[in-house]
Amino acid sequence: MTEATGPILCETTVPRFARGTRLQYDRVREVWFIQAPERAFHADAIAAEVLQLVDGTRPLHTIIDLLAEKFTAPRAVIAQDVLAMVAELATKQVLLPA
Repeated sequence: MTEATGPILCETTVPRFARGTRLQYDRVREVWFIQAPERAFHADAIAAEVLQLVDGTRPLHTIIDLLAEKFTAPRAVIAQDVLAMVAELATKQVLLPA
C-alpha cells in the first residue's frame, strides 16, 4: 500500500475480504451490507453485485468480464467503476489483495 494514494490495483489483482469482514444480506431490511469489526457499510446494488464475486481466487479481470456479460455493458466502463470501488474499499481496509 502506498501512503498517499492507497493501494495499487490492476486487473490482475485478486481481491479478498479482510479478516473478520464479510458481505451479508439483511433479509428484514432487504439490503446488502459489509460487516467489519466495529463498523458496517451499506453496499448499494452495484457494489453488492461486485462484492458477491469477490472470493479470494478470482482476479479483477474475471469479475469485470462477468459483470460486463451479465449487464451487457461496455467492459471499459465496468472496469473503471470496479477498479475505483475496489481501491476505495482497499483504502478502508475492507478488501485486500490476496
